[in-house]
Amino acid sequence: MAGAQVALVVPTTLLARQHYNNFSNRFAGSGIRVEQLSRLVSPKQAEKVKEAMRDGHVNIVIGTHALFGKGVKFDNLGLVIVDEEQRFGVKQKERLKELKSDVHVLTLSATPIPRTLQMSLTGVKEMSLITTPPVDRLAIRTFVMPFDGMIIREALMREHYRGGQSFYVCPRIKDMKELQDNLKDIVPELKVVTAHGQMTPTELEDRMTAFYEGQYDILLATNIIESGIDIASANTMIVHRADMFGLAQLYQIRGRIGRSKMRAYAYLTYQPGLKLNDQAMKRLEVMETLDTLGAGFQLASHDMDIRGAGNLLGEQQSGHIREVGAELYQQMLEEAVAAAREGVGLDDMKQEQWAPQINLGISILIPENYVEELGVRMSLYRRLQDLETPDDIEGFAAEMIDRFGKLPEEVENLLSIVAIKQLCKKSGVSHVDAGPKGAVIAFKDNAPPNVGALMNWIQSKAGTVKIRPDQKLSVIRVWEKPHHRVNGVRTLMKELSKL
Repeated sequence: MAGAQVALVVPTTLLARQHYNNFSNRFAGSGIRVEQLSRLVSPKQAEKVKEAMRDGHVNIVIGTHALFGKGVKFDNLGLVIVDEEQRFGVKQKERLKELKSDVHVLTLSATPIPRTLQMSLTGVKEMSLITTPPVDRLAIRTFVMPFDGMIIREALMREHYRGGQSFYVCPRIKDMKELQDNLKDIVPELKVVTAHGQMTPTELEDRMTAFYEGQYDILLATNIIESGIDIASANTMIVHRADMFGLAQLYQIRGRIGRSKMRAYAYLTYQPGLKLNDQAMKRLEVMETLDTLGAGFQLASHDMDIRGAGNLLGEQQSGHIREVGAELYQQMLEEAVAAAREGVGLDDMKQEQWAPQINLGISILIPENYVEELGVRMSLYRRLQDLETPDDIEGFAAEMIDRFGKLPEEVENLLSIVAIKQLCKKSGVSHVDAGPKGAVIAFKDNAPPNVGALMNWIQSKAGTVKIRPDQKLSVIRVWEKPHHRVNGVRTLMKELSKL
């Protein structure tokens, strides 16, 4: 309404057609002109649309990759919306931004690519989640099983008898003829129509329209229906050779059903007797467990776990993090984003984020026999970094006892070290090395925060604390047992932090 133009980019011609119809109905009578650019538009019509876009007569244009074309120019582009973002490459998404430097970008996806999810989690992009389903929407029941003609017949006939339609999805065009013959044997009563990407635009359009209008009971298609197709009457789906699809693909394909108030059923089938590899099995198991509404975000997180988070400045959309480890990568990235936001250098940020080094010669870790799962152990270590007050440490310890039982000695040591670190930061202490005969303490940049008070404190210790030539403090004590050492260092740090 502010006079700028909007471009809506979608991955398939079928989805462009669907959005075009929805937008045309929604904005009818408002004076807003909506046009579409895709394979389904004749070259002559496409040329007219492009001209109207250049002149500013078109307010909203909905299109496929045709919008990335060389001859596409806008009069005043203000907003780019990318629907089904997981289907586009980095170069294509960047090409959209080049159309105009200060354009607003809104990307939509139920299953974002690991790279995009990572950008949202670290604050490079802003993120909002739509987690509330429409009223009366029911979750899809999902079954993973070897192919069984009887079960397939029962599922398709049940859908037919309750007045609905079904999708039958296969991974390859060359399998479609065989499946079509197979369906004639299994359900001779039902009418089947096929659709795939190699059909001519008009043929595809006619077939989809016929299925929309309910002239056929089953749509046998490739994953061309994966993106955003919205047919409320279709609520049963059979996926042939589900092991050949990716995780996000399966979730998107399954999302074509259950779009009204009816309960929907999805059957993910694989060849009987075929041994699936571990990753394929893992994908199917995840699909079976993620059957709640709006589970796409969890699924994208699983996907990021399985494949890695990609390269934020390059073109890889997954992988690459394993070199430095997810925790360190996340931390480095958060620091860089925060520094860029505040307009300061990374070195200035690091000045504030220094960490004291503490060596007491004791075992500090979370043992495997206490917390068995590696992922859980890693997240506990990560949370330890964020504890800032004694109350935080108390709460963390209470939670661990509640979840895993009595704390082993190593974990108690670990929590004590975290407490000592907090006191060190307050005191400006950068290094503490302690052993059975005492400790050596070094201050950050060899500069104690309050020299006068420190000198008085050293004198009050009657010769048990000395300043060495290298500006470090030498503390003479007898700490034979590890727990004496921990308590002794903690007491020392408390005294120094008060100064």
